[in-house]
Amino acid sequence: MDRLIEGHKRFLAQVFPGKRDQFQLLADRQAPEWLFITCSDSRVVPDLILGTGPGDLFIIRNAGNVVPIDSNAVDGVTATIEYAVEVLKVKSAILCGHSDCGALKAALDRKELESLPKARRWLSHVEGAFSQRQPSNPADGEHAELASLIRGNVVAQMQNLRAQPSVARAVVEGRLTVHGWYYDILTGRIEQYDEQMRRFLPLAG
Repeated sequence: MDRLIEGHKRFLAQVFPGKRDQFQLLADRQAPEWLFITCSDSRVVPDLILGTGPGDLFIIRNAGNVVPIDSNAVDGVTATIEYAVEVLKVKSAILCGHSDCGALKAALDRKELESLPKARRWLSHVEGAFSQRQPSNPADGEHAELASLIRGNVVAQMQNLRAQPSVARAVVEGRLTVHGWYYDILTGRIEQYDEQMRRFLPLAG
């Protein structure tokens, strides 16, 4: 806790004063342009990776960057998506997976889930990744199988995202675009899924 307290002290002394006006504007209303759905993994830090700041991203995080599709269930992920699209009017929804994802590792080796009944049930939502596996990339080396499944999960969860009623309406009306990304922790690079070519391509060219 000491490290967090010291960090907060530095924020109050060095960061907040320079952003006071920005926070004042945000205190009454937020208007993020992007809905960003990603994994809970501590190594994925959206604002650091993308150079964004307060008020820019509306973020949903969970194990495996999952979007459940059970229409009869009420869950925090789909409720938050609905709010982002219908109330905040975000212009883009980004589904971002990442390398070395523990959730997809567990999907490959179910033994890791024997003592985690809640996680096992949650990961039933990534089954679509197996049918959407992407071609292996030699650059992924010994992790190629896992990486192909993680990219497949991005595609599967994009489909789940598009199936959300609020998202489907917004896309048809032309007020929302949906994107799928794969972030590589080792290189810092992002790939974007090209739906016409059905492959992942470098986001930054």
